[in-house]
Amino acid sequence: MPETSDQNMLGSQQLEDCNAALVLDDGTVFWGRGGGASGLPANDTTGEVCFNTALTGYQEILTDPSYAGQIINFTFPHIGNVGTNGEDIETLKPAVKGCILGADITDPANWRAAKNLNTWLAGHGIAAVTGVDTRRLTRHIRDKGFANGVIVNPGAGTIDLSTAVKHAQAWPTLEGLDLAKEVTCADSYLWTESAWAIGEGYSTLTEPRHHVVAMDFGAKRNILRSLAALGCKVTVAPASTSADDILGLNPDGIFLSNGPGDPMATGVYAVPTIKALVESGKPVFGICLGHQMLALALGATTLKMHHGHRGANHPVKNLDTGKVEITSQNHGFVVERNSLPAGVVETHTSLFDNTVEGIRLDGKPVFSVQHHPEASPGPQDSQYLFDQFVALMDEDGIG
Repeated sequence: MPETSDQNMLGSQQLEDCNAALVLDDGTVFWGRGGGASGLPANDTTGEVCFNTALTGYQEILTDPSYAGQIINFTFPHIGNVGTNGEDIETLKPAVKGCILGADITDPANWRAAKNLNTWLAGHGIAAVTGVDTRRLTRHIRDKGFANGVIVNPGAGTIDLSTAVKHAQAWPTLEGLDLAKEVTCADSYLWTESAWAIGEGYSTLTEPRHHVVAMDFGAKRNILRSLAALGCKVTVAPASTSADDILGLNPDGIFLSNGPGDPMATGVYAVPTIKALVESGKPVFGICLGHQMLALALGATTLKMHHGHRGANHPVKNLDTGKVEITSQNHGFVVERNSLPAGVVETHTSLFDNTVEGIRLDGKPVFSVQHHPEASPGPQDSQYLFDQFVALMDEDGIG
């Protein structure tokens, strides 16, 4: 448990124009002004604090299920200036614990805006602190590593810092936590919504060429849309679905989705299933948490990162083509390179820190990447991976 110190508590006197704060487990205090939902219990505003460097797409980020158990510090200051709408969401019920913003939320100035971000946050029960020195907070995480924190946004009155520190210290780290069970679907369902077009909205898949079963560890909607846009009818299955039940649906391919938490914790029940799916010979494509658990199923190991990768500008080198792709990322765990067994080939590498970004299994139609190729939000450099998955199903003579 981190120890507090007078140095950490420096500036802990509540400032006159501040009515909210982010308090870290080491006692560091970041004062600001309350936004979004106020008066929430500490359990609803305590989590691991991380930073995201994306310049756009804050609504997609806030609704990414992979942020379960986390508080997002946005490094870009102008969050909220384009408002929110009913289309740019990745899940109906956001799992994020809160957000930290550098500037106050302004009225939106965008033709697609339907609601002010502050109103949207409050409606979803998400607490925020604005006016924070987010650069200082980012440096703190970058230099010292991931930290637990609590957003204190009472709405009125003074803030009890010592109690806030205790809440932050009592919250477990993401290491060892199975958070996929909190964001996965309760029952299987069919997905046919396809790509979005300006002036038309989302289209619907009417003539599917393939049937894909997606194991939902916290799947983003745009991942499912990317599959549907290529002619894939998708059956979304709960994370705990057995291999027999998945194969009983007679899929042409299996998709392992993104999601939050420790892959080794979720892998207790998911890895045996993934092993059986790989052995079936059907094409398997995983991303993010799905990538990490596929690696575990193939005999590799994973570990918690110092501060993770979160943003829409991460350079990744495709080792097969030599090309560099700018990618969207959100993960705090990584596959250990020196644990990759024989027959498992590294296909992508991070040019930020040289960590593993993709693998494939020799002799079988099985591959995965750490980043988010559906690019919601972010660049579309890695969209070809969905085409690669469909091509593997085509090669199987299906469709």
